[in-house]
Amino acid sequence: MEIRIQKIIEALFCLEDLREVYRQALPTGLSEEEEAAFQAKLAELEETVADIRNRTGHTRVTRIAGSIELRTREEQSINIQPIQAGGRLTSEARKALAVYGDGYSVCDACRAPFRLDKITKPPSAQFHEDLARFLNMDQARVVPGARRGFQAVTSALVEKGDTVILSSLGHYTEYIAVEQAGGTVREIPADERAIVTADAAAERLEACVRETGRPPALVMCDHFDYQNANEHDVRGIAKVAHQYDVPFLYNGAYTVGVMPVDGKAIGADFVVGSGHKSMAAPAPSGVLATTDEFADRVFQTTRMEGDLTGRRFGVKEVQMLGCTLMGGNLVAMIASFPAVQERVTRWDEEVKKSNYFIDRLLAIEGSACVSEYPRKHVLSKVDTTGSFDRVAKTHKRKGYFLSDEMSKRGIVGQFAGATRHWKLSTYGLSWRRVEYLADALDEIAEKYDLVVRQ
Repeated sequence: MEIRIQKIIEALFCLEDLREVYRQALPTGLSEEEEAAFQAKLAELEETVADIRNRTGHTRVTRIAGSIELRTREEQSINIQPIQAGGRLTSEARKALAVYGDGYSVCDACRAPFRLDKITKPPSAQFHEDLARFLNMDQARVVPGARRGFQAVTSALVEKGDTVILSSLGHYTEYIAVEQAGGTVREIPADERAIVTADAAAERLEACVRETGRPPALVMCDHFDYQNANEHDVRGIAKVAHQYDVPFLYNGAYTVGVMPVDGKAIGADFVVGSGHKSMAAPAPSGVLATTDEFADRVFQTTRMEGDLTGRRFGVKEVQMLGCTLMGGNLVAMIASFPAVQERVTRWDEEVKKSNYFIDRLLAIEGSACVSEYPRKHVLSKVDTTGSFDRVAKTHKRKGYFLSDEMSKRGIVGQFAGATRHWKLSTYGLSWRRVEYLADALDEIAEKYDLVVRQ
């Protein structure tokens, strides 16, 4: 590890130790013993800062709490892991996490009606309003991941025996949400291009009505699926669903927070997004937005009453189990939100970078793009069976040679051992980094005598 990265981490830890002295002290000030501990730690911090300035020093810290490794991949490397690219925290989110990391930190100023979307300090209430506006929906809530958004909707709309129609390329959590609600799944098949169309959705809806005697309870589809990141006709599918008077759930796990999403223009009754996948927020976090038509159902307030005590629970929302993101996760999501709002306006530039990289990869003879091409997204599935996998067949490290070579060049996130089909994302990388990434693959190809077309 580059010594300055190591020392920056150690300096952060020193600052946390200094904070801890005050967290254990009386409000009136430090005792003599506490002041001595403070000064000793301050001296260590000053020494560490000098090491940062001079690029000197030795490693003092390698573990947290004795067993947790330091995570520095974002500082040391270019990370192309698809599920991590859009979830990198902004510096503001990291600051928020540092001071709001305590479990119920957002509840410091919680007042009646004691609900997360009503808290004004920190500005959770305003954030919920801004989030709905950002997605062009009427109401929004934060949830512990996109999967809990699916769960909230299916729990509210799907009854035992109901049918839910979803994409055959849908995420497994969509299936589980339906199963938990007692429903059954019918899949819309993808075509030969691995794309889900409105015509295919219409056929499945018609078959469902014909065979069960009633329309499904819900239709849901990913805008871009997690397998190939191909774009599916969500607007057309939403239109078809509404022709049967069936609500449509838009899965924006790979879109909300990285590209513009207009829920009402799409025709969505529900928009689900992932905070930790696409909104620069810690895991687990996500968002669920809906229209006023369905808000009373999916955000239904409790009517439960204790039979002995007569206890009631005010306006707590059933599907939210009262409150959801109650600490640093929420505040970090709020802190990243201004940057997220700005970055979605640069989506076209991100797609250009994605296509630039794929074009460079395709110049390595024997490489192919499994995802639709030209790319419409930053996540891509590639096929290097005819290039890097040829090397793997005779290399002593087999398929691991490629991840070894990439790691030597400071590139991480590719599944170790994969040389046939693998996925990557260029999201959030500067042009300089994208070019470095492409150059690195060229270097590896040339090292092993693969043809790189100019």
